[in-house]
Amino acid sequence: MPLLSFLSVSWFPVLHSYPSIPQVFTYGRGSSRNLAAFKFGAGKSGYSMEFETQFPSDYDELLKQAKEATELAIKNNKQLMEIEFPTSGLDSVPGDGEGGIEMTGSLQLIREYCDLLVSPEKTTRSRVFLPEANEVEFARKSVFGGSSLKLDYLTKPSIFEDFGFVSKVKMTDRVKPEDELFLVGYPYFNVNEMLVVEELYKEAVVETSRTLIIFNGELDRIRSGYYPAFFYPKLAALTQSFFPKMETVYYIHNFKGRNSGVLFRCYPGPWRVLRKMRNEYICVHEQEMMPSLKEVALEILPNA
Repeated sequence: MPLLSFLSVSWFPVLHSYPSIPQVFTYGRGSSRNLAAFKFGAGKSGYSMEFETQFPSDYDELLKQAKEATELAIKNNKQLMEIEFPTSGLDSVPGDGEGGIEMTGSLQLIREYCDLLVSPEKTTRSRVFLPEANEVEFARKSVFGGSSLKLDYLTKPSIFEDFGFVSKVKMTDRVKPEDELFLVGYPYFNVNEMLVVEELYKEAVVETSRTLIIFNGELDRIRSGYYPAFFYPKLAALTQSFFPKMETVYYIHNFKGRNSGVLFRCYPGPWRVLRKMRNEYICVHEQEMMPSLKEVALEILPNA
């Protein structure tokens, strides 16, 4: 099965520009398709280790990588995390599949990820937030049937639901003292959802030992200015107030077209841009900070 095909994103504006650290690693196919090793000295996190990662061959491998990255981030006292990857295939991007199918795919992957990450004795202390109350009901009857994980919601329908309006849920009313882990699934369909996630972080995570994970929240929409600041000032403000506190522990974004490639990160490794060359995947660029998608599409990949 091919591992990578890619998306061109020329409409994304440049957010930041960072110096590159050029280094090349190659990936074969099949059993020989490994290894990219990175050595990290004792830095801000206070640890020293050699970290080895590779682009996943399937979703089973992806979820294992994401789980291990999350555990390491928790060990290093990261409380706010992002996990983002395509759900319609490892070579796809958000929007390749129909919206409802993509959300259902994320729901299934959330269950599998939680089964890997959350030990049986901690399931009742872990709360999975879905965007709306009706999705919680669906999840309980389908993907999360038989699970001890707590399911909850960020918003609920209002009398103006047909016009796209929903009612925010007060997070202090949803959280319980025994809760230790919050996972928020795909909070991107309605702009209010991410604002509620920020409220959850401020009211239930800050100054506690809890962890909050945003799973496939399509945060690049906000980072890129997809929602104009003039019309969505509160949403745009998240890039300054909320996002800087977040650690992206696992991330895949594909680029298609003539300058194809993939932006990949598995914590605590650097951000890497990979290109497919014949039968191998080559790391053509890496840096410590996340590059903008436009920078990858228009500068890094064309010059690789």
